[in-house]
Amino acid sequence: MAIRHTTNRIIENPYIYRPGRVAGTREAVVHPNYILVYRVTGTIEILAVLHARQRYP
Repeated sequence: MAIRHTTNRIIENPYIYRPGRVAGTREAVVHPNYILVYRVTGTIEILAVLHARQRYP
């Protein structure tokens, strides 16, 4: 449910979350342990859902 809630917020306002560590991406903290990485182009592209302890990038 938390991922769905976050994606709905992204659809409403794609720039609400912080700029990502990779150029051209943004990151939303879904839960203290999970980060949703996305890119805003003409549409919103979900690139990854990562565990916070994962090495990224």
